[in-house]
Amino acid sequence: MVIEALGVGKRVLIVDDEPQIGDVLSAYLAREGFTVSTHTTAEGGLAAITATPPDVVLLDLTLPDGNGLDLLRDLRARNIPTLIVSARSDEVERVVGLELGADDYITKPFSPREVVARLRAVLRRVRSPSGDESPPHRRVRVGDLEIDKDSHEVFVAGKEIYLTPTEFRILALLAEHPGQVFTRSQMLDALHDDGNIYERTLDRHVNNLRRKIEPDHENPTYILTVYGVGYKMRKP
Repeated sequence: MVIEALGVGKRVLIVDDEPQIGDVLSAYLAREGFTVSTHTTAEGGLAAITATPPDVVLLDLTLPDGNGLDLLRDLRARNIPTLIVSARSDEVERVVGLELGADDYITKPFSPREVVARLRAVLRRVRSPSGDESPPHRRVRVGDLEIDKDSHEVFVAGKEIYLTPTEFRILALLAEHPGQVFTRSQMLDALHDDGNIYERTLDRHVNNLRRKIEPDHENPTYILTVYGVGYKMRKP
């Protein structure tokens, strides 16, 4: 699965009482291939869900006609993945939302890129209703390079290589899609970063990774640079 496929054809419902937020997210998500609809009330959101169930919902907790948590209960009863997007940042609200079944909790203000990254992460975790998604490959091999995602082990020509968690995530992402070019922005979205990777530090992580897995890190044969674009893993 290529990264772009995580958005194409997926329906997103935004329920937020601030129209400007809905407009900004709608435009950004549409550029990423999602089909988006917006509502500013719980009643409107419920009607939309009943008429055409979305693939995922971005839900504000503060709505003019009710508490977003009430709508969340209905969403969970319908098994619709839901990300709470709220200005409420206190721990109690986050815990309540997650315990009621929210798949993630995003605090305002946020960047549209963060929302897309977290939304994609939720979609990756959800099996398609038809059950036709193939299980993820847990062991990946490219030439003499072998990555075991279950044990978080990496071997080059049979020798174990010790990577940091960030290095492992970058390597696993590229190795699962050999030959596919990832821009830096796409890599950050796909990695669904928790705050340890930034666009300005991504190159440094890649360079450190090359020093560990490449026979000659100054002339890499596994992680290739596509100048002006980003990175890719060589094809097997």
